[in-house]
Amino acid sequence: MEIKSINYPVPLSEVKDIFNDNIDVFVKLEDGISYSVVVTTPMNILEYMKINDLEYIPASHPKIIVKSLTEENIYEAIKSYSEENAFWLKLLYITGGGESSLDIEYINNVIAEIEKSNEEILQAFNEEE
Repeated sequence: MEIKSINYPVPLSEVKDIFNDNIDVFVKLEDGISYSVVVTTPMNILEYMKINDLEYIPASHPKIIVKSLTEENIYEAIKSYSEENAFWLKLLYITGGGESSLDIEYINNVIAEIEKSNEEILQAFNEEE
């Protein structure tokens, strides 16, 4: 899906360390909807883990990860997330609100359907042997 605009509530010029920070980004696509996402860097994630004495990234809303916070990197990453009818950008956007934006019962039903389908495939495969 075509990107119409990318805006930053805080100008990129005010980011102190483009290799170690994160920024909110507003993306307007051709569907007319503005999506808000967080773009971060690997160093920023590592710093968070160090500050909090963690050996893992805790569960949280997903983020887009770029090597450095430049307009080009952010654009290319968002362009990638906007492919295939912006499936990944839309998924990132709706999961950003956590449980309040995505019904857990719906998720459980989808998982049950996938599991059922997987079992049917496995059963058919075993019958062929």
